[in-house]
Amino acid sequence: MYIYKSSEIKKTDQQAEENGMPSFTLMESAGAGLFKDITASYDVNDHSFLIVSGKGKNGGDGIVLARYLKQAGAKCCLYFPIGLPETEPSKSHLHYYETLGYSYETDQPDVSATVVIDALLGVGARLPLSAAIKQCTDWINTQKAQRVSIDLPTGVASDSGNCDESVIQADKTYIVHGYKPSRFLYPAAAYYGESYIVDIGLPHTSNWTIYEPAQTSCSFYYSGHNAHKGIFGHGLLIAGTGLMPGSAALAALGAVSCGAGKVTVQTEQEAVPVIASHVPEALYDFGTSIDVDHTFQAIAAGCGRAADNKMELIVQHLLQQNQPVILDAGALHSRSWQEAKCPVILTPHPGEFSRMTGKSIEHIQKNRLQEASAYAVKHQVTVVLKGEYTVIAFADGSGYINETGNEGLSKGGSGDTLTGIILALVMRNSHLKTAVADAVYLHGKCADIWKRMYPAQAMRPFGIHDLIPDAINEMVKERRR
Repeated sequence: MYIYKSSEIKKTDQQAEENGMPSFTLMESAGAGLFKDITASYDVNDHSFLIVSGKGKNGGDGIVLARYLKQAGAKCCLYFPIGLPETEPSKSHLHYYETLGYSYETDQPDVSATVVIDALLGVGARLPLSAAIKQCTDWINTQKAQRVSIDLPTGVASDSGNCDESVIQADKTYIVHGYKPSRFLYPAAAYYGESYIVDIGLPHTSNWTIYEPAQTSCSFYYSGHNAHKGIFGHGLLIAGTGLMPGSAALAALGAVSCGAGKVTVQTEQEAVPVIASHVPEALYDFGTSIDVDHTFQAIAAGCGRAADNKMELIVQHLLQQNQPVILDAGALHSRSWQEAKCPVILTPHPGEFSRMTGKSIEHIQKNRLQEASAYAVKHQVTVVLKGEYTVIAFADGSGYINETGNEGLSKGGSGDTLTGIILALVMRNSHLKTAVADAVYLHGKCADIWKRMYPAQAMRPFGIHDLIPDAINEMVKERRR
């Protein structure tokens, strides 16, 4: 469940060699792991295999895989369309392959395989593809066979969402050691197909992972006694206006449905009838600021508010108090956060993040991990960059990718509910990283539950709070298995 940039993979390989694990051995481990995992999906007695290998380490993994397949009695053809291996470990494995009496092809083979395995290029590949590689990938894409890629489909970048026009559309991708960022970045992610991790026995060193809630997370489980509303916090929600009361209602619903002890909504009086009709538990404040010595345990601001001077003054005031602040919508703007005296959690969608950074939405979407992490580190904040595979980046350079959620959340108001959920869990869970990640996971889990029963497009943000109990129950069961 770890995620590695290409530079980190190279460093891992280098450290392994320095510690006595040569590249030849790593390649053997990768090929053996690939054989085990691929044959779990494709029985050697039912399928024939064509392995298309390149000149580098990825091609070397293909050579080892070919040897294992042949030793298992599979029909397997090893093909080098752009030349024989150039790296020493790959050369050595090809030599051993030949000593066993196995052959290979350098001309396009006249075979009809049921599984074509792409072992052309690995994490070091550069785009655009060369003419020779394009010719090969285009040919692979025309084959009436299952297309399987090793590590990443040839034609996608490793660290970004960029891809070549001749990228291989894989049905399955067997990823060695850990996920590459492009697995979660579009358009590259669309070409991976089903993904599987192949363990090669190396220790994991990445500080980026796929998030999974812990069974013991106090975001969802209270193990104490004598519970009362004061234990679970009093949160302030600065949200909504007379013209946009719904945003405040959605955020408040998210907070009270996730266990906030009390929620006060600072809003305009005209918004109260709408909010109160949906969240009778809410308290109200009609001021326009907050005392520095307030008694709230956390504050969320921006939902249903304009990004104007009035909001800017509120944000600057909030940054001078000590309790965690969650900022969304109108509270998100291009500013420096480094003078903040409190933990700051920012929850932008790509358009808002573009406004904050001055970078294009297209660039951000292709580089979500890198951009969110760079911003979090530079400004010493937590960034929740929303979207498919929401990125959760922390000030220390670590982070999570969230896999829950679907297109049902692609509606105005879904983010307001998430803000409320984060507000509640930050008050319930003193470990801020876990609280934020749990909130994002739970929010997406609600959408996944809805999609099992109804069309995703029919999901309404107003319905998310009703799905929270089922989502938490499922998470409890999943963690106890």
